[in-house]
Amino acid sequence: MALLALVLVTAVWGVTFVQVKDAVEVYPLFAFLAVRFAIATATLAPFAAGRIRTLDRRGLAAGFGLGGLLALGYALQTAGLARSTVSSTGFITGLCVVLTPVTALVLFRARIALSAWLGVALATVGLGMLSGIEAGSTLGDALVLGGALAYALQIVLMERYAPDYDAVAFTLAEMVAACVGFTAIAVVLGDLRMPHGSTVWGALLVTGVFASALAFLVQTWAQRRTSATRTALAFAAEPVFAGFFGYLLAGDRLGTLGWGGCAVILAGIAVSEPAARRALAELVGRGRAFRFALPFRRRSEY
Repeated sequence: MALLALVLVTAVWGVTFVQVKDAVEVYPLFAFLAVRFAIATATLAPFAAGRIRTLDRRGLAAGFGLGGLLALGYALQTAGLARSTVSSTGFITGLCVVLTPVTALVLFRARIALSAWLGVALATVGLGMLSGIEAGSTLGDALVLGGALAYALQIVLMERYAPDYDAVAFTLAEMVAACVGFTAIAVVLGDLRMPHGSTVWGALLVTGVFASALAFLVQTWAQRRTSATRTALAFAAEPVFAGFFGYLLAGDRLGTLGWGGCAVILAGIAVSEPAARRALAELVGRGRAFRFALPFRRRSEY
């Protein structure tokens, strides 16, 4: 049941790529993200109300800071999605798994295995193949890659600084920070207005309630009942679901070169994931338990 729940959460994340792409074509980007995180905050708040007091000033500062970094990732990813295909965006977003051990090496000199570098090499080849397809957008793919790098940085800093705090309370702090940041930007741009239409509201409700708050709660429940390896396996399927729904619902036709690039990127993700988990485990210390599977922090998602 736990593994099935995680696979269903991953499928929801995959289909949201299609919904968000359709929504930001008719509703401003930052306004969409502001309302999305407002809905997610309101949904999660009742579950975190009694826990938020467990965060001291350092915990709140870390939560708000990492929430800002998370917001940067979402802004870049969503802006890229508006300019590229659903399938490309899903697979490139998955590269945060590949980038995580490299980020840990740069920031904290964490030891990473040779398999991580093989994953980087495969991902680079896959990106090169995707850039050669007519259906994609070089700028859009670059923005999504920037979002994946922001996610990787957030994962590493989260695993380095956040294990001492309640996960639900910490996530609420992140969501509040993202909501405030996006709202401020939308107000400055004059884009904040009442959403309208089933396309926008459907995307907001699915991403805000199901793909964010409830998905996080399902993760919390499921990861206490299954292994980190099975969790990582389930979450590694997110790009596959994105590609499937992109083909089925968004009409993505990437051709042999494009789908080949997606396959090579997925291979890089699969190769890098064990090395990424070991690198993160090193950050929390040899004597401490590794609390979260790698993809958990990126997709506590939001």
